[in-house]
Amino acid sequence: MARKHSKHGSWQDTDDEAEAPPPPPCWLCGRPTGSTIVWHHPVPKSRGGRETVPMHAICQNTLITTFTNSELQRAGMDASVLLANPAIAKFVNWVANKDPDFNAAITKKPR
Repeated sequence: MARKHSKHGSWQDTDDEAEAPPPPPCWLCGRPTGSTIVWHHPVPKSRGGRETVPMHAICQNTLITTFTNSELQRAGMDASVLLANPAIAKFVNWVANKDPDFNAAITKKPR
């Protein structure tokens, strides 16, 4: 399962004197991540994936409902392959103007 918090440091670690680094951009949509960062495996762990990338929860949910694990494995770490899908391109255009912490229900993939 993807982590929803940073791998480094405790959630209680706050340093008021030091300026916080800018949030990392989402791997799929490129927008800055908000207060909740989901660490997603572009290649599913069940398919041998080890690397993680920062994503919004809504972006991760869209990927999971749109693609199978086999399709995600074939795309690998290349987000442009996923963005070529019309459903993902439409989603990224729609979410581009939303707040970084925006989240909504995702419709299920018809089977």
